[in-house]
Amino acid sequence: MVRETDRLIRTDVPHSARIWNYWLGGQDFYEVDRIAGESGTSVFPDIGVMARQSRRFLIRVVRYIAADAGIRQFLDIGTGLPTMQNTHEVAQGVAPESKIVYVDNDPLVLAHARALLVNTTDEGVTALVEADFHDPDQIIAEARNILNFNKPLAVMFMGVLGHARTWDDVLRITGALIDAIPSGSYFAMYEGTTEDSRLVRLQEYYAKTGAVPYYVRTVDQIREVFKNLELVEPGIVPVNRWHTDETEAESAAWGGVGRKL
Repeated sequence: MVRETDRLIRTDVPHSARIWNYWLGGQDFYEVDRIAGESGTSVFPDIGVMARQSRRFLIRVVRYIAADAGIRQFLDIGTGLPTMQNTHEVAQGVAPESKIVYVDNDPLVLAHARALLVNTTDEGVTALVEADFHDPDQIIAEARNILNFNKPLAVMFMGVLGHARTWDDVLRITGALIDAIPSGSYFAMYEGTTEDSRLVRLQEYYAKTGAVPYYVRTVDQIREVFKNLELVEPGIVPVNRWHTDETEAESAAWGGVGRKL
């Protein structure tokens, strides 16, 4: 079987992780990604703002789960390209003994992650699992080698489930992960939504670039994922309204955190 890391990294087709890195102000992208990113910005000028709001949401979520909820195990699915303040840096900054497992199957992400995702503390563990999020059984099986599924942990899907093939896949994937974690665990996610028509138009444009399509979701769909969880206040909200006093206009990305009872 050919592993993702053995496949050619395409530099002639735009890639979501690299485009997102461009919108975040990073350096890990190719010219084709810059062109797609700039074209996307022309459709939705606030996409860079949304990207940064989403990153700050991730940071606040991890800090809350580590500091307020006392969780010491994190399963971050759909890692994306490492940037500043990644999950392991935030979690291990709060609790040095924290264990973080990242999951991705993109060859570029894997190459960068193996070089950059190292422990920030001597006590903690930072690991990378190569798997497709469409296969939750593999993710769970490999994560069990590092994380203790008999103790509470946090599962995170940060802006990646828009790449799921169908909405039924989203419910199947998230349901499998939520079923696998014990009571007292946390589940966090955000996705781009239909709340802003400009993001919907960007989705339509993006599908024509040759990159893997990204489907924006309705807020009700995001709420559906959390239906069996106890929502942490303030519930499912724009990401820049979750545990912050940010004054920017409401983000087109919505998300939240839930606790498994």
